[in-house]
Amino acid sequence: MISPTDDFQQIKATLPKLGIGLGLRRSLYTDTLQARQHIDWLEIVPENHMGRGGKAYDMIAEARDHGFPIISHGVALSIGSTDALDEGYIRALQDLFKVAQPAWFSDHLTFSSYDNIHFQDLIPMPFTYEAIDHVVAKIQQLQARFDIPFLIENASYYCAFGQPELSEAQFITEVLERANCGLMLDINNVFVNATNHGYDPVAFLKQLPLDRVVQLHVAGHLERGNLIIDTHGEAIRDEVYDLLATALPMMDVHGILLERDQNFPPFDELLGELRQLRQIDEAATTKTTTPLEVA
Repeated sequence: MISPTDDFQQIKATLPKLGIGLGLRRSLYTDTLQARQHIDWLEIVPENHMGRGGKAYDMIAEARDHGFPIISHGVALSIGSTDALDEGYIRALQDLFKVAQPAWFSDHLTFSSYDNIHFQDLIPMPFTYEAIDHVVAKIQQLQARFDIPFLIENASYYCAFGQPELSEAQFITEVLERANCGLMLDINNVFVNATNHGYDPVAFLKQLPLDRVVQLHVAGHLERGNLIIDTHGEAIRDEVYDLLATALPMMDVHGILLERDQNFPPFDELLGELRQLRQIDEAATTKTTTPLEVA
């Protein structure tokens, strides 16, 4: 159980350094297991496995037998919803974790349900103090149910709800510090939001409490005129690699994930992206600074 008074940095210091990972996807499963020497760890979408048993559980157990650490990244927790936490969902997640044994777990700083109606999308939170109070209480309730750290992910969004009372960076910071949770920083989402909403992605990063970053996501996006869309179905763009290279020396990261969920290329192309991520990560270790030293 993680409490609001626990020292997050002490908790983070106990977590393993996992390296470069890939999402565990059924269509990539055989290739993934055979590429153990190139992939350090795997991330699961728990909704694809929990409560299913059979092959869905066996995939995780077999991956662990191959030596892969497993991390869970959810899409349906709906932590920002005004609905109460789904007790059935929480119990199924706890059961899954007995098999997966993740060192931490994460989900999005969004909501995807209202009045027990579930959407097929992740809806961004309004950047207001009322929303902060609400989601902080929900995160604290969640963390009281688990003995591993919970991370929130910065989400991509394409329009703002109502009149914001804080900037996106201020909103995320308030939630992180008041809930005493970690950050699963999605580098592509930073780039997407900065491009679509007209701000400097590096300046945005410098406004976050980067000492709370545990894991990174790196993904591709799709360009549609003046809008770019976070799809997880394209190759990583050079601009996102560049932002990753700039960001890594600012923080102590325990895992970097290549996030690809659809439109899969030949597996060798994914291995090439993993190699590029590893090269950027290794280069960053020679010039790492703490967030407080960043100008």
